[in-house]
Amino acid sequence: MGRRSCAICAVGIICSSLLIVGIGLIVTQVFRTMMHNRLKKEIVLVEGSRVFESWRRPPPPVYMELFFFNMTNVDAFLAGAKPQVTQVGPYTYRQYRYRANVSMVENGTKVSAYNTKSFVFLRERSVGDPSEDSITTVNIPAWAVMNKLKDSFWKASMMSVWMNSIGSGLFTTRTVNELVWGYEDPVLIFGLMAKKNGTSNGEFVYHTGQQNYLDFGRVVTWKGQSQLTFWTSNQSNSINGSDSAFHPLLDKNERIYIFTPDLCRSIYMEFEKDVDVKGIPAYRFTPPRSVLASKEENPANEGFCVSPQECLGTGLLKVSPCRKGAPVVASFPHFYLADEKYVAAIEGMSPEREHHQTFLDINPTTGVIVRANKRAQVNILINRISGFVKTRTLNETIIPVMFINESVVIDDASVARVQKLLLIVNVVSNFPLIIVALGGIMLAVFIILLVRARKQKTTSEDETSYTPVSGKEKEDPQNGTYIGLTPKVDAQA
Repeated sequence: MGRRSCAICAVGIICSSLLIVGIGLIVTQVFRTMMHNRLKKEIVLVEGSRVFESWRRPPPPVYMELFFFNMTNVDAFLAGAKPQVTQVGPYTYRQYRYRANVSMVENGTKVSAYNTKSFVFLRERSVGDPSEDSITTVNIPAWAVMNKLKDSFWKASMMSVWMNSIGSGLFTTRTVNELVWGYEDPVLIFGLMAKKNGTSNGEFVYHTGQQNYLDFGRVVTWKGQSQLTFWTSNQSNSINGSDSAFHPLLDKNERIYIFTPDLCRSIYMEFEKDVDVKGIPAYRFTPPRSVLASKEENPANEGFCVSPQECLGTGLLKVSPCRKGAPVVASFPHFYLADEKYVAAIEGMSPEREHHQTFLDINPTTGVIVRANKRAQVNILINRISGFVKTRTLNETIIPVMFINESVVIDDASVARVQKLLLIVNVVSNFPLIIVALGGIMLAVFIILLVRARKQKTTSEDETSYTPVSGKEKEDPQNGTYIGLTPKVDAQA
């Protein structure tokens, strides 16, 4: 019994110790903190880190789909009818991107690089041949020149006469390749993505995240400038956030900022919902309506007005300050999240969340983008311009030209790496729960041992008690009641 009691006592001590230690570790979150600190140190933009090579040369394939709006009633529109467009696309390109001339600066706390992109057409993912398919749309070079001269009546009049003499109209029909990669117009050379194949959009300097993990991948300067000069307020000219990298340990309540040179500004995204991509948990972030809201709806956007007279409604951003004065207007596809009047003004618009929303799916533990769709639409603002006779019948209208859908989904090799890292993080972070579970098992063993010991004690006590030989007590004539005994047999008898 002594050994059994010692064993029970030992189990009890082990059980209580495991429970106390496990609960203490859960409360203090020692292992979780330790793991998070390790992530903060390892997910940095320095040579040899877990993420540096994939940041320099992102492995997942990026696809760029181009959808054009073919204008079907040009003559009727010029006569006063509502413009009618038909969506044509996609014309799909595989986008290859990498960061060139990568170098560490300021003792490794920052890193500089040029973001280089090149494009290869994918016929099997496209609706047609971009070298043959034609699109009728706004004559952007002509409108760019007209807007450039709108403040000078005499120059505008002279240009109007010259444009009429060479047959340059307000609309044009060009092949997809010409519209995208460029063509020589009588007015100027133009292409929506001219000189963007195989080139970069300037030098970026990023925080490595070594000093503060929250700064991981955040843009410090672009083209040597820490502030933009396109807009009318310091807030609007601020370069905030990253272009494609996000810090680990992301929180749902965060507002993440993204700097995009294509829009010449920073935008922000907010948490929408939890998603799962190839078995990896992620938070979906998407731009809210307030990002492109009017100054009346969101006063913070007043700085994005080119001038008080050139401030558009919700859902639109006039980017002419960074497009050499061309009347280019950015929006989400089909005027998604824009004022209804812009949708109603064009026959053929049908905004849908599923097809036109921009979003990022980010694994919150690592900050890795597991899926993304960046969608933006190019529009041209046309209106009556003094000196140009052809515009005299026009009212201000936002004509959609095309929209771009850049999409990416994490590749299988990257999935395996992320899942391995998440497994390590989860096991280490939840180690206290394992200790508590073991303590619970030992507690169950302890209880079982106690119950069995008590049963055995009761049984032993029953075995040492006595009972009469029969139910009716026998009497000894001399000694009264007696106990029946079994006589000892003589071995020699």
